[in-house]
Amino acid sequence: MRKAIVAGNWKMNKGQNEAIECFTAMAAQSWPDHVQVVIAAPFTHLSSVAKFTESKSNFFLAAQNCHPEANGAFTGEVSIPMLKEIGVTHIIIGHSERREIFKEDNKFIARKVNAILEAGLIPIFCCGEPLSIRKSNNQQDYVEQQIQESLFQLGDSDIQKVIIAYEPIWAIGTGETASPDEAQEMHAAIRTMISERYNVEIADLISILYGGSVKPANADEIFSGHDVDGGLVGGASLDPVIFEQVINSYPA
Repeated sequence: MRKAIVAGNWKMNKGQNEAIECFTAMAAQSWPDHVQVVIAAPFTHLSSVAKFTESKSNFFLAAQNCHPEANGAFTGEVSIPMLKEIGVTHIIIGHSERREIFKEDNKFIARKVNAILEAGLIPIFCCGEPLSIRKSNNQQDYVEQQIQESLFQLGDSDIQKVIIAYEPIWAIGTGETASPDEAQEMHAAIRTMISERYNVEIADLISILYGGSVKPANADEIFSGHDVDGGLVGGASLDPVIFEQVINSYPA
């Protein structure tokens, strides 16, 4: 059975004291047992908030990025062993902001995927198209190339450990959201891509999240899609009360 996952990506927001307050509040919240909650806090806060995830069996800590090398002369970067040592279990990779602003390509992201899995951690692999691709109706081909070049080098056992987050770039931080039908259509297409490369049984085990202006007002509709297994949430994850509402929007 696929895991239901609601992940929060704080990006470059919140000071350390704010982060501790937020994690304290979340540790006291009530969530459905079948939903895994993952928070990707800034690097500087991870060691301070890791202890709060121990209070719940379905509460996990993520990093927002990593470098594929375990060590070396990479000023400003953070390695996977460093993250693992402080209690990180998940790492977001391939986010559109990393691709667009920092020019990370599919091959470099593939190296991160391999290194994360080798370390025994879980990659949250982001993929998605810009508005120009959506308008030309080439979104499925665009996303398929991202997945082929960054994930399809994996064997049967490793691909099952990856969480995929589909994030239409035109719906990130814009207030625009893909309709529930549009989200479901792309999620189903991604699952078909995986089933054609591997098999249907493996494709049915992989959690595919939707990322793109998810909030309490639309979460229940988005999460109702058959192939939508949760969300990668941005702005709405910064407020623990609002984020709790999103988490509890996931179907029982």
